Amino acid sequence: MTAGHLPTQFVQHEGGAVAFDDTGGAGPIVLGIPGMGDLRSEYRRLKPILQQAGMRFVTMDVRGFGETSAQWDDYSARAVGRDAVAIIRHLDAGPAFILGNSFAAGSALWAAKEAPSMVQGVVLLGPIVRDLPLSAAQKLALTIGFAGPWRTWFWTTYWTSLFTSQRAPDHAEVKRTIARNLNEPGRMDALLKMLSLSKADTAAILDDSVVRALIVMGTRDPDFSDPGAEAEMLAAQLNAETMMLEGAGHYPHVEMADVVGHRITAFISGARSRRRTNGAAPAFPRRL
Repeated sequence: MTAGHLPTQFVQHEGGAVAFDDTGGAGPIVLGIPGMGDLRSEYRRLKPILQQAGMRFVTMDVRGFGETSAQWDDYSARAVGRDAVAIIRHLDAGPAFILGNSFAAGSALWAAKEAPSMVQGVVLLGPIVRDLPLSAAQKLALTIGFAGPWRTWFWTTYWTSLFTSQRAPDHAEVKRTIARNLNEPGRMDALLKMLSLSKADTAAILDDSVVRALIVMGTRDPDFSDPGAEAEMLAAQLNAETMMLEGAGHYPHVEMADVVGHRITAFISGARSRRRTNGAAPAFPRRL
């Protein structure tokens, strides 16, 4: 299943092929990066909203998943951020706004840090940008869940649990597509590798980030013991705007696409307006 039925394109980067699609158009470019184990179709409900607002929307498959190569030497958020920048450069577009869900929020921040001229703003959706503590029960569940041939079922069941308010009409179809993808050679290995990686390197860059940022989180996101506190803490570090979605889980942009899409549109419009007003001034002034 292609995302929005757009043709898949590829950019060769760091020894692999990164898959993406592109709505085209002359509007501001927005690049969506899905979370680990997911596909670029994650942004299917945002796509028509952003297109209607006049934006050029590009979505990519993360290293290991979708139509992107399965095997890489590096599966880190930082590496995925480099892939995002490679796509923007390949399209000769930008500066871009980058949307990152879950671990890919870190990829958006890394892209902005390492290629600031290419990234005008970031939207962090259910961001996991630091190592979260796991209880003994959670560690045991992960060990058992990935221990046998049921591992794909375990992951897609967990994925389903992250939608706490409502599921998209095509949720079951997308779930089957994710399962088929994970059953392809090398893709479950990529997921396990990603899960094993520390996010300490991403956490270390938060205080120095100067890119304009919007944090979008659901109040019932199961990945956090207190989503509101997590959003508040991260917003303070990044000097970011926040949007909390009552009842939403880890995929607020899927569960409540209309309201999230309009908020992202307003964020992008505001950031572009401020940049035009500032003229030759730095686009992302460092916080005082």
